[in-house]
Order: sequence, then C-alpha cells, then structure tokens
Amino acid sequence: MSPRASAAPPKPPFVTRKALPKKPKQVGRDVALEYIRRLEATYPDAKCSLDHNDAYQLLVATILSAQCTDVRVNMVTPDLFARFPDAAALADAEPEDLENRIKSTGFFRNKTKSLLGMAHAVVDQHRGEIPRTMDELTHLPGVGRKTANVVLGNAFGINEGIVVDTHVTRVSFRLGLTRATDAVKIEQDLVKVVPREKWTLFSHLLIFHGRAICVARRPLCEQCPLCDLCPSSLVIPVSASGRSTAGKRR
Repeated sequence: MSPRASAAPPKPPFVTRKALPKKPKQVGRDVALEYIRRLEATYPDAKCSLDHNDAYQLLVATILSAQCTDVRVNMVTPDLFARFPDAAALADAEPEDLENRIKSTGFFRNKTKSLLGMAHAVVDQHRGEIPRTMDELTHLPGVGRKTANVVLGNAFGINEGIVVDTHVTRVSFRLGLTRATDAVKIEQDLVKVVPREKWTLFSHLLIFHGRAICVARRPLCEQCPLCDLCPSSLVIPVSASGRSTAGKRR
C-alpha cells in the first residue's frame, strides 16, 4: 500500500465558509458580555479617535467627521481650534474663511452651516458652554443623536446611549447583536445586552475591531478573538469530535 493511501490526512482545527450569512443568528447577553471581555483584552487602548481637549473641540470634530475619516479631521482641527478656540469665536467666523479651513473634510458648505449654527446656539442659549443633556445637544443645529452620544460619553463621561456609526452597524450585525439596519433600532438592541457603564467604551471597541479585523469587504476571521462565538465567522473551529463549536455560549 502506498504511503498516500496508508494514512488519512490530519483533520484541520477549523472549517471555513465561503460567504457571510445574510441573517446571522442573534446572540444573548451572556455572549455579548464575553465579546466585551475579549475585545477589552484585545484593544486595551480603545478610545475616541478624534483629538480634542474639551467638549467644544469634540463637538466640532464630530460634526466634521461626517463622511470623513478621523485621521483627516485630526489634520484639520489644530489650525481650526487655534483660530476659533471656543464657541464665541466660531460664531464670529466668516463663512468663506471657515469653508476654506475645513474644505478637505468634504461637504464643507453644509458643515460650515452646521458649525456656525451650532456656535450661535451655544452662545445665545447656553452662555457659550456646551450643554450636557441629550435633549439640549440634539436641539443644536447639525447635532443628531450620534454626535450627542459622542460628546456626552467622551467629553462628559455620561453614558446616555451607544454611538452607532458604520463600523458599529456592520460589526454588531455580524456578531448577532442586532438584526436591524436602522441606527436607532440598532442602538435600542445594543443597550439591552451591553451594561450601561460600558456603553461609551463598547462603541470604541467595535470601531477598533471593525477597522482592524472585521473589515467591510472580507473580515479577517482567522485572526479574530471572537471567531468561536461569532455567528458570522468564516472560520468555524471544530471540537475533537469533529463538530463545530461556533456560536456556543461560554
């Protein structure tokens, strides 16, 4: 008998799928907590990627980050904050000057209107101080719930909600934490399974994970610390018995 026929090849430690499932199985709170534990260990430095020193700077940077990378925003804001150090200074800005300073972030005309409207409202209605409540923030021009969550959580340490951006939308769906595609509904699903004290951190963890491993085109499941629990994993570990261990609660 030839060597090739004498012994079967060793069984691989995992099996692979060719495509992501269209509707991943939804997981429970216990799995969500394990996700958080592993992601915290994987990304111990997860934090807001927008450079800022106070709530005003973070609010401006977050408005600029719409349809733009945080890296680009961080290139623009040092000069912007030097010229307009607070809301009062920004409210007095000439629209054309402001447009030229933020042009590289894209949609600069709409962003200029939002920044000027926000600055005037902060000066006129809040004595130049950035408000600390969801209702007051979302009544500022150009400020939606996502932006308000960013400011409340990262500038004031207030866990009012979970920021849902493109990374959080994609990763939370793949992880089976939500089946929704609307940002408001996704946030509603996430707050049910994520402890409130982790709400701000959780969005950073998913954003870091979405940038590093769970990328849009093809996730790097082979490198993912969550692959044995993730219902979307392209890499499915197998036990000694040869059965899949994916999605089992730990």
